[in-house]
Amino acid sequence: MSLKSRSMTKQNTVLGWDVGGAHLKAALVKADGQALHVVQVACPLWRGINELHSAIDVVLTQLQPVPGRHAVTMTGELADIFPDRNSGVRQIVDAMTRHLQCAPLFYAGASGLVSAADTSQHLAGIASANWLASADFVAAQVEHGLFIDIGSTTADFVLLSDGRPKNRGFTDAERMQYEELVYTGVVRTPLMSLASRIPFAGEWQPLAAEYFATTADVYRLTGDLNEADDMAETADGAGKTLQDSARRLARMIGRDLNDAPTSAWIELAQSFKQLQLNRLQDAALRCYSRGLIDRQAPLIGAGAGSFLIRALAKQLDRDYRDVSALIAGNTHDARHWAAMCLPAYAVACHAARAAA
Repeated sequence: MSLKSRSMTKQNTVLGWDVGGAHLKAALVKADGQALHVVQVACPLWRGINELHSAIDVVLTQLQPVPGRHAVTMTGELADIFPDRNSGVRQIVDAMTRHLQCAPLFYAGASGLVSAADTSQHLAGIASANWLASADFVAAQVEHGLFIDIGSTTADFVLLSDGRPKNRGFTDAERMQYEELVYTGVVRTPLMSLASRIPFAGEWQPLAAEYFATTADVYRLTGDLNEADDMAETADGAGKTLQDSARRLARMIGRDLNDAPTSAWIELAQSFKQLQLNRLQDAALRCYSRGLIDRQAPLIGAGAGSFLIRALAKQLDRDYRDVSALIAGNTHDARHWAAMCLPAYAVACHAARAAA
């Protein structure tokens, strides 16, 4: 690539960042909204802020030349290395600002994008606002629907009506109260959080209240989990083979792997999947009960757990629309990964529009 074309690439692109507590996601987007390149790297922020510094370096080495404009959204301020959310926002702002060549902008919800210098006035708006960046992007294209984004740890529910998000809550506490933020995801969620008992071998089997297994074990066995999304460590620090996953599931019900055939552990995984679907259905039905959309309005799915949203739509007899169909991109791969990392893509589009 010539120096001139490199310069044009830097000027005509925006890099959107979504700083999570377990992953760092980045989406390189053209000024017209086309997704060019999306990167997701593991970032176990609970181990220390150096994890974020390292993850930023990994992303930047994959995206050369580094674009001249950056927009950042986050949920990583919730990591328990920080004494409170405001401290987390400040430290993440500092880390991103120090690493990036040009001063990044930070997404502050209803206040839009703000400079690093102004973040101290918008700490509450910046904290865990990535869901709103995504919802605004989807609402601009889908007038009525229920938007759901399921990631490794949580599920976001946002009702869309008249082309606008109609969320009841804004803070994490409010959104959890209204079940617009549900702590259940497809990788890191402990299975003991899904239920207190599960059917096995014709009986109701109590579940161990121990961190023996996670939903990643379930979705490896069902074949639903994309290997590229399977970045978190396992509950016991061991492998991610089907046998390893089945062994951890067996432990959840006080058994060993050789106590039943492989088919029994796969069936148990399907039962755990149904338990999680039931939890998601409860939240969806609560949203629908507000009476703001009719049965023709689709479910719009995003994130690593979009396969669950597709199954939920079938369970609720609703149309399903994958958010990748709303994303501009030259390749299927770029659109797919932009949908998996939607907040990063959405905040980049927001910055591109603001600069136009």
